[in-house]
Amino acid sequence: MTIGFFRNLTKPKPTPVVEREYCVAGRTLPLKIVESARARRLTLRIDSGGQGLRITVPPGLRRGEVDRFLERHQDWLEQRLAKVPTRPQVRPGIRIPIRGVPHRIVHEPSKRGTVTISRDERGPLLVVHGDRVHLPRRIADFLKREAKKEIEKLVIKHTEALGKRAKAIRYKDTSSRWGSCTSEGNLSFSWRIMMAPQPIINYLVAHEVAHLKEMNHGPKFWKLCEKLCPDTDRCKDWLKRNGGALQAIVFE
Repeated sequence: MTIGFFRNLTKPKPTPVVEREYCVAGRTLPLKIVESARARRLTLRIDSGGQGLRITVPPGLRRGEVDRFLERHQDWLEQRLAKVPTRPQVRPGIRIPIRGVPHRIVHEPSKRGTVTISRDERGPLLVVHGDRVHLPRRIADFLKREAKKEIEKLVIKHTEALGKRAKAIRYKDTSSRWGSCTSEGNLSFSWRIMMAPQPIINYLVAHEVAHLKEMNHGPKFWKLCEKLCPDTDRCKDWLKRNGGALQAIVFE
């Protein structure tokens, strides 16, 4: 979610990039102010899951302009944050999706610390063994392993179709993006994508692999993305509508 406001270019005094907190809608959120030489206006973004705020500013911006910008858009922030999903804590009894299918978390402390997929008369289960205190971390580790297995196969599939090679594949827990591709050919993915349906996982990999050839989001890029993933438009829309809920789940 972003909004923009063109600044008064007559104020050239530089402002350093800072990180601070900002109180809005009853929350205290980390606020990151990033100076960019390419920015011609102030751009405000709410991180996925409502976990923080980010403002990109042009060079030479006074701090007072940032404060006034935030004040003017207080109502916008409150309205958007009210729509951000609550942040459920991973614990026994709740359901989290695995490849888009809700699985009820069951804790079985008597066995060694592993995670397995099962099912009972009520539906799919995610059975977590070992000490209760380690349950969230074990589920996160399980999703990372699933991401590695699934995504590496998809990277091979799409890079072969593209005629390009990825230099490296990394897995992270990012709050602002689902994936990235560097000019050196390094691909990064959020392991949380394993909670999305399989077509969405495929789209994300196709999207980042397409950047190996087109490092932009221009018409050529989207044409290439649709070639690799014909369902690009529907999958992109799904991730935009539902991604925040997946980012909001707390694995601590």
